[in-house]
Order: sequence, then structure tokens, then C-alpha cells
Amino acid sequence: MHVISRKILRKFCKKHPDACDTLNNWFRVASKAQWQNLVEVQSNYPKAEAVGNFTVFNIKGNHYRLIVAIIYPTQRIYIKYILTHAEYDKDKWKNDPYFRS
Repeated sequence: MHVISRKILRKFCKKHPDACDTLNNWFRVASKAQWQNLVEVQSNYPKAEAVGNFTVFNIKGNHYRLIVAIIYPTQRIYIKYILTHAEYDKDKWKNDPYFRS
């Protein structure tokens, strides 16, 4: 999978250094993966879930949420949001136009 963009992960790590190891590990696994569907994603990340058109990953014991759009046919992952659990629960990220389409 081609992950777009690692820059978002780096920026988040500067603000939340405790998430860096987990995010970097996720990036390594996702970059090497050739997932074709959510079931295959869940073979690596059993708690990953589809929410709208996004896939949500728990990061660092559910302290953070990584929200991505996975386009399986083109093998691309677009990082949309990385949020604290409190930010995630506010549901503002669900206002993203891609969430509903």
C-alpha cells in the first residue's frame, strides 16, 4: 500500500511523542501490506473498523485514533485524521465529505 502522507504522522508525533512508536510501526506494516479488504486489514489489526467510508485504527491502547481512507483497487491509504480519543468522540471528523459519499 502507498501511504499518503507520512508528513501527517510526523507532525502528530511532534505534538504527541508517546504515539510515535505505534504510528511508525503502523506505517511500516501498512506500507508493506497488500490489503484487498477490511478482513485482511483486521488480520494485522483486529480492532480496526470501518466507520462510514473510513477505516479507524486504535493507536497506543486506544489513546489515539488514526482515521484513514483505504482505496483497495489502487493500493493507496490516505491519512485523514489522527485524533485523541476525546477529539474522536466529538465526531467532528464525520463532517468530512468523504465520510458520507
